[in-house]
Amino acid sequence: MTQLALIILAAGKGTRMKSDLPKVLHPVAGAPLVVHAMLAVEALEPAATIVVAGHGADLVERAAHGHDPDARIVLQAEQRGTAHAVDRARGALEQFDGDVIVLYGDTPFIRPETMTEMLDARRGGADVVVLGFEAEQPGKYGRLVTNGDVLERIVEAKDASAEELAITLCNSGVICADRATLFDLIAQVGDDNAAGEYYLTDIIGLASGAGMRCAVVTCPEEETLGINSRAELARAEAIWQARRRHEAMENGATLTAPDTVFFAHDTHIGADVLIEPHVIFGPGVTVENGATLRAFSHLEGCHVSDGAVIGPYARLRPDAEIGPDARIGNFVEIKKAVIGEGAKVNHLSYIGDAEIGAGANIGAGTITCNYDGVLKHETRIGAGAFIGSNTALVAPVEVGEGAVVAAGSTITADVPGGGLAIARSRQDTKPGQGARLREALLARKAADT
Repeated sequence: MTQLALIILAAGKGTRMKSDLPKVLHPVAGAPLVVHAMLAVEALEPAATIVVAGHGADLVERAAHGHDPDARIVLQAEQRGTAHAVDRARGALEQFDGDVIVLYGDTPFIRPETMTEMLDARRGGADVVVLGFEAEQPGKYGRLVTNGDVLERIVEAKDASAEELAITLCNSGVICADRATLFDLIAQVGDDNAAGEYYLTDIIGLASGAGMRCAVVTCPEEETLGINSRAELARAEAIWQARRRHEAMENGATLTAPDTVFFAHDTHIGADVLIEPHVIFGPGVTVENGATLRAFSHLEGCHVSDGAVIGPYARLRPDAEIGPDARIGNFVEIKKAVIGEGAKVNHLSYIGDAEIGAGANIGAGTITCNYDGVLKHETRIGAGAFIGSNTALVAPVEVGEGAVVAAGSTITADVPGGGLAIARSRQDTKPGQGARLREALLARKAADT
């Protein structure tokens, strides 16, 4: 099979974003726009990925390598048009033999299925394939001038005649061609146009003039949405979330108030998962079949096993591992901790850097004191242990299987399996003193007024 390379154009500053951050690094669903472009073709297993960076190139490189360490970064120091940008990848692909797809780092919604259609058209005999769409408001988009099923040329709106402006089939900018053909055509592109730039779109006219066959693959306009402003970024987030909610429900999850649930780009939700209103997912979350996520919970970098119940108002932080049928209740925070099968942390607790055994019960207000101001330390609680309410476990400390810790204790030493630990001040009760104290206080209050 012919190999595939990906060129992502990501050099623009994005002036309309009003940001020091490169436009392609603004996030949708917790991932930078440029990563969404990489994800669009990931299923097609490209042999090479080239990211053309400019403004904030070091930051773009860091984001791209965070997703794909093998991605190549090339620099377009001076932005002189899209053909000039693609040409910056020439050297990186000099030894590559195969097809190339050119994508844009600020266009996050291109589907793998669309890329497959373009490749099929290319391998079906077209020398160059362009992705187009029927625009409701063609406006500033480049127009695709066709003759039957043949694409003759692309005309930028600012250079188009009145007849050409009436065309509604518009250019997305996404192009597929053989590597040698692509760069041979780019070498012939000039800058004799209204903007004085080297347009990638000019390769269509050049290819047609050389007797090559150019074709168009179409997709919904929404799929080609580019991000140029904060408002468009918000719209993109809304579109992405709507798609992902629908996908989750199609795959067997129940969302009782879909519009209030926000997923991350890599959230995995199993079948028969119930998600109540206002649940928020950060990156790196997997929820297995039959789990329940109750309202107003926040999950990030965690794994929730079959049948577990989370929330309401729970927070699962990175490296939280929640076992099957475990219960994490209201106003409970879990961080870098393993909660065993059937264990319960039901109320107002913080469990961090800890391991909680199967069937253990953690009482309300329990805290693992895991940080000494310099280092983190681990707490281990054995299977079936019972930790009374308002207990502070000063790590490093271990509570054995079946042990009991009395409410209100501060535990600083290990508790053996089956043991009982009571670590609190002795209560001193003075009969009648409460009534006398109250009378004295009421008298003082009366005197003050």
